[in-house]
Amino acid sequence: MATEGQFEYESVLCVKPEVSVYRIPPRTSNRAIRAADWKLDAPDWTGRMRVTARGKVAYVKLEDKISGELFAQAPVEEYPGIAVETVSDSSRYFVLRIQDDNSRSAFIGIGFGDRGDAFDFNVALQDHFKWVKQENELTKQAQAPDSIPKLDLSFKEGQTITLNIGQSKKRDRSRPQSSGGLGLLPPPPGGKLAPPPSSRSTNHNTQPSVGGSDTGTLLDLDSSNSNSAAPFNPTSTAGSDLWGDFDSVSQQ
Repeated sequence: MATEGQFEYESVLCVKPEVSVYRIPPRTSNRAIRAADWKLDAPDWTGRMRVTARGKVAYVKLEDKISGELFAQAPVEEYPGIAVETVSDSSRYFVLRIQDDNSRSAFIGIGFGDRGDAFDFNVALQDHFKWVKQENELTKQAQAPDSIPKLDLSFKEGQTITLNIGQSKKRDRSRPQSSGGLGLLPPPPGGKLAPPPSSRSTNHNTQPSVGGSDTGTLLDLDSSNSNSAAPFNPTSTAGSDLWGDFDSVSQQ
């Protein structure tokens, strides 16, 4: 029966055309690894490096430049980790733990002639294991959805909420509407409206002229009320005498 891993395809993460391989001395203590302890001017092998991924495992493969034959490979299940380690004195050199088909392992040193190639190799591994971490988190959430805390939006005991609906409209309605920059004032408290501006005298300092429109208006009022008995009005009498005096002065 075929297993799930047999159906996983292999993706290429990074390819570098040239990498140097060094045989490194065995570790004698926990002291940090230094590339200066290797014979950097005389690499033991030179070839091409490909970084691939199959599922969640990455593989650092060292291949022949021309034939593509596999020289060695290092399976990487986590990074940083024991499969790929950095050195303390340079960013262009790393230590790989290679394995053969019989699961035998050995440690070798690799180095890049260009610092940018070493940077690309480092970033390719980091990006892959960031993706692995996200996949693991999604798997845990799918297996245990109830363990994720849910947001509680219900009201607690004694908790209330106040809604101010329509308050802004009422405020706007109470303000007088203006047209052309002139606002209409509300009616007086007594409920009586003031006469329109046209009925009021617009100029109190203007004196009436003889034979003018004001005189005609007074005559019309007298003729219209001739048939009806009007009550005695001292004001109207004084007004008639005033007009009579004005006529006598104008004729002189």
